[in-house]
Amino acid sequence: MAREQLSSAAYSWNGFASRAELAAALAGHVAGRLTKAIAERGQGFLAVSGGTTPAKFFAALSAVPIEWDRVIVTLVDERFVPASSPRSNAGLVAANLLQNAAKAAQFVPLYHEGSSIEDVAASDNAKLRSLPWPLDVVVLGMGPDGHTASFFPDADELATLLDAASDRIVLPVHAVSAGEPRLTLSMARIVDAGFVALHIEGEEKRVAFDGAVASGPRKPIRAVLEAAATPVEIFWAP
Repeated sequence: MAREQLSSAAYSWNGFASRAELAAALAGHVAGRLTKAIAERGQGFLAVSGGTTPAKFFAALSAVPIEWDRVIVTLVDERFVPASSPRSNAGLVAANLLQNAAKAAQFVPLYHEGSSIEDVAASDNAKLRSLPWPLDVVVLGMGPDGHTASFFPDADELATLLDAASDRIVLPVHAVSAGEPRLTLSMARIVDAGFVALHIEGEEKRVAFDGAVASGPRKPIRAVLEAAATPVEIFWAP
């Protein structure tokens, strides 16, 4: 059955003329939220995504002079590869975000060696419970297929991944389109964040987003928009 178009009340659209302008604006929003969290509870807790899109944003955020020694950074999702791999999100974050002022931040990776990705996810689930949940800020990306985090449309047990009431923190993901197994924060941890941003760039991503919020099959990004505790802020530039 076709679904009605998602109300724009579930998200706010922030469009920019250039990717550099987007990066600066998003960095300002994120830094402001982290500063507020530090003032209110002594810590800021940030989860970021990988891929090619966030490099400029990471560079801009890394230079903002906030109290980075009071910030914990983790990943929204990670490929099941070591940090030395060019496909590692941890490697991307280390090279682009954990620089300049942001070198002082504490980074909590998702990948570590283990006998299986299921065992690593279970270990992460136990280890990450000590972090100061909920997240203050989560910055998501989105693929042309409408996936976000590692919620791929063809993932095994997609309904489990998209369970907004789950008590899991980290889940393993197996999807042919993902290229390799992945680890992802659960939907429940993502949508409970105080500030959720979706960072997308280019006309292809704008068309994909418009399609995801229109009537039709429910894409994973739409599931996040529907479940988020507060309206998701979309940051887009051509």
